[in-house]
Amino acid sequence: MTLPDTEQPPAMDPRVGLAAERTLLAWFRTGLALMGFGFVVARFGLFLREIAATHPSIPHPPSGASLWIGSGLVVLGVVVNIVAVIQHIRLLRRLERGEPYRASIWSFGVGMTLLLAVVGVVVTANLILESR
Repeated sequence: MTLPDTEQPPAMDPRVGLAAERTLLAWFRTGLALMGFGFVVARFGLFLREIAATHPSIPHPPSGASLWIGSGLVVLGVVVNIVAVIQHIRLLRRLERGEPYRASIWSFGVGMTLLLAVVGVVVTANLILESR
C-alpha cells in the first residue's frame, strides 16, 4: 500500500545537498589553512631563535610563545575539520528526514570568527611585546 501523493515526503532538491557539500569543503579549506598558518607561526619562532643565537647584537631571544600559538592554531584547524564533518552529517540527516534548515545567530562560523579575532589580538600583543 502506498501513501497518497499528499503524504509522501518531497524529494530533496539536489542543489541543497550540493550546497552542503560546498560548505563542508569551505570549512575543510579553513581548517587546512589554520593548520598551515599554525605551522608557519611555530616555525617562525624557531627561525627567530636561530637568528638570536647567531647575532649576539639582538638584546634578548624570543619568549617561545610562537610555538604555543602555532601549535594551538594547528589543533584549532583539526577541531574545525572534525566539527565541520559532524555538522555536515547532522545537516544531511535532518534534510533526509524532511526537516527544514534553520540558521542560528550563534553558528559555528560566528564562533570561529570570534575565536580567531581573539587569537589575532594575542598574536599582535605578542609581536608588540617581543619587539621591545
